[in-house]
Amino acid sequence: MFMAQIKEEIKKIAGENVAFSIERPENSAYGDYSSNVALVLAKKQVKNPKEVAEELKTRLLSNPIAKWLEKIEVAGPGFLNFFLKEEAVLNGLETVLKEKNNFGKSKLLSGKKIIIEYTDPNPFKEFHIGHLMSNSIGESLARIIEFNGAEVKRANYQGDVGLHVAKAIWAIKNVDGLQEIDLLNGKAYVAGNKAYSDSEKDKKKIAEINKKIYDGSDKKLSDLYEKHKRKSLSYFEAVYGILGMRKIQEKQHFDFYFFESETGKKGKEIVEENLKKGIFEESDGAIIFKGEKYGLHTRVFINSDSLPTYEAKELGLAVIKNEKYQFDISLVVTGNEIIDYFRVILTAEKQIYPELAEKTKHVPHGMLRLPSGKMSSRTGEIIAAESLWDMVKEKLKERLGQNEKVSESARGKILDIVTLGAIKYSILRHSVGSDIVFDFEKSLALEGDSGPYIQYVYARTRSVMERAKGEGVSHSFSKAPGKLGALERLIVHFPDVVEDAYVNLNPNVIGRYLLELAGEFNTFYEKQKIIGLPESPYYVALTEAVSISTKNGLNLLGIEAPDRM
Repeated sequence: MFMAQIKEEIKKIAGENVAFSIERPENSAYGDYSSNVALVLAKKQVKNPKEVAEELKTRLLSNPIAKWLEKIEVAGPGFLNFFLKEEAVLNGLETVLKEKNNFGKSKLLSGKKIIIEYTDPNPFKEFHIGHLMSNSIGESLARIIEFNGAEVKRANYQGDVGLHVAKAIWAIKNVDGLQEIDLLNGKAYVAGNKAYSDSEKDKKKIAEINKKIYDGSDKKLSDLYEKHKRKSLSYFEAVYGILGMRKIQEKQHFDFYFFESETGKKGKEIVEENLKKGIFEESDGAIIFKGEKYGLHTRVFINSDSLPTYEAKELGLAVIKNEKYQFDISLVVTGNEIIDYFRVILTAEKQIYPELAEKTKHVPHGMLRLPSGKMSSRTGEIIAAESLWDMVKEKLKERLGQNEKVSESARGKILDIVTLGAIKYSILRHSVGSDIVFDFEKSLALEGDSGPYIQYVYARTRSVMERAKGEGVSHSFSKAPGKLGALERLIVHFPDVVEDAYVNLNPNVIGRYLLELAGEFNTFYEKQKIIGLPESPYYVALTEAVSISTKNGLNLLGIEAPDRM
């Protein structure tokens, strides 16, 4: 809330091109905000950092922003620590109650058009916990970006052609015991992959199927392929609904669906056109990009069968995305195992479409595993997203128990909400690039660093508000009972956290904030009687401010806030 204003005023003095930080210190003794701007300026100007800090302090205290500041201190080697007046904090709390669901929104990205690609499950394979990771991170980033003022389009890029499809269709036609449902749950793909590895004869047949699907030369095969592709996509849409994604249109959860059958043709054209320009080279019947020229590695863009590889398809995807939606920024959320691959793609793209490459950013995430270990779709050792959902739900059912005041159908809905909260928060509480081992005990705990704990604290705030309403207690910040505490100051930091989450492209900034807010409120709740005092209107207003901030924060993580638990 105030961070953006302070940062803007510092920029006016220090200059737009000075890269400095301003953040909320972990120790409140260092103020509400702290900045290293004097250290950065002193290095550029070859001056004493403390002298530069004192100069900045003097200028800022004669600046309009000073009306919100109690003081500015120069600390350590030259840090500037900013302390807000209680009047400013109270003003911020009033804003929370006034803005409600809009509290925390900013205009940081106003006028920007951003497309974000995430999830990307392939038809003819299962939706596993790796897709769950990408979907949770991508959906949260989409919401954070929207909250910061941008127009956002969600995109899903899926491999509807390629060897994985050919392997699955070959298996359904040739392996005894497989049924059509096995084209959706990944079993057919696993069987086909084994045959492809074990038998040269089967490998050739699968390669033939791959070509026929790609060029559409076999009508019977094409009809089978199209039928089960539709079933796969319908299955994925059902999963997106379970994951709490907002529907864009009546039957779909993404604005754009891109497919390799479309991007491959475009990518092949691009590579062949630029072969003549020397960007690509021929090698053993294939067309490659010599990454070594740029400190990277060589990758094949068109294979020896004249089929476009994933690399060529990515080039086609970049162009098609831009044709469908004239974006300012394109974010691509994928697993971090393709970081090096993506560097080559962007480097090749930069030679052909420098503006597109400049506007594209890869957001790699780590792997999600259960304590049992790694997973592989090739061998069938994978954990389906629904399996994790069922395991978490069953364990939570025991922990939440039976609330006789709530109907059975309402209990079922609460259980679904808390299950999803537990899974998503366990992913989003970590930094985006981290590998995660899903810890059932910690993730499902009703105390500590978990989604259910934060949801429980939110439900507690709603219980207080319901009781206050029943007893006719109003809410007002007009009469603060003594000195403001850490809880009040923490609440007004929420808009700063929302901006920070975008700047770092990391939802865990919001997760950490919500955990801290929940802890502060619980401390307040345990120590302070809220209803039945002359100061009750203030305490009820404070509880409502916590409730609003928590709900908005959970929403940005793609997690629903239950009124009861």
